[in-house]
Amino acid sequence: MSSRDVIEQLAEVIDGHRWEDLPGLLHPDFTCRLVHTGETFDRVGWVRLNAEYPGFERFELLDCVAEGDRAVSRAHVTGTSAGERQHFEVASFVTVHDGLVTEMTEVWTDVDQTPPPGSRPE
Repeated sequence: MSSRDVIEQLAEVIDGHRWEDLPGLLHPDFTCRLVHTGETFDRVGWVRLNAEYPGFERFELLDCVAEGDRAVSRAHVTGTSAGERQHFEVASFVTVHDGLVTEMTEVWTDVDQTPPPGSRPE
């Protein structure tokens, strides 16, 4: 399976809340680093994080660029918190070996932020 195929299947599994299928896409020595929090997860921890994340609803793959064993994706994620709908964007940088994700770095941001005053030219 190509790195693009792996990313697309990973997105499909996460969006479908098919947590029992998620470990099958990850190498036993898998690691994921979350840039925005500085946390690092192993395979079991990352599956648990996704499966138990409060309010998670959808994961929509918007873009993927792949070359050899590397792939980069951008996705839109929605969820709810305190009855409010939330929107996030995530960029994932992935290394694939033998059809399994070995390494992942994720960069998350929330959507609909207001730019600081004076940050845009008039």
